[in-house]
Amino acid sequence: MSEIRVRRTVEVQAPAAAVWDYITDWPAQGEWIPMTRVEREDSADRIGGRFRAWSGIGRVGFWDTLTITAWERGDDGSGRCEVLHTGSVVRGTGEFAVTAVSSSTSRFVLAEALQAPAGRLGGAAWKVVRPLVERLADRALSTMRDRVEARAHRS
Repeated sequence: MSEIRVRRTVEVQAPAAAVWDYITDWPAQGEWIPMTRVEREDSADRIGGRFRAWSGIGRVGFWDTLTITAWERGDDGSGRCEVLHTGSVVRGTGEFAVTAVSSSTSRFVLAEALQAPAGRLGGAAWKVVRPLVERLADRALSTMRDRVEARAHRS
């Protein structure tokens, strides 16, 4: 089985707590992740908490179901959340991590280790679509950064 790995990083001119609060507002992820709608399956923001994301346009797409497998918070507002993707299309692990660089700057890292759908064929297709996926991820993180910075500067 082929594995797909994606790791993207963005610096945010906002305190780590502001970034963490925004990225872990699961329904708000639809504001910065293209073609995605996120719903909570329960109210837990801790290990065992569950949510799901619809990825697609209109009725064409799929549900990505996720379970929180790690949840850590730091005194400086930093945090780390690991998830297990358990859907029929997306399977594997993911991580959101926010690190305080200073009191007003933070770093956000998105990392995914997913099983390629369709086995070897999916692994071969990944080599072709990887640059596009990375560009879309970078655009999503830029949108997230811009939204968090705008909110932080209004406060």
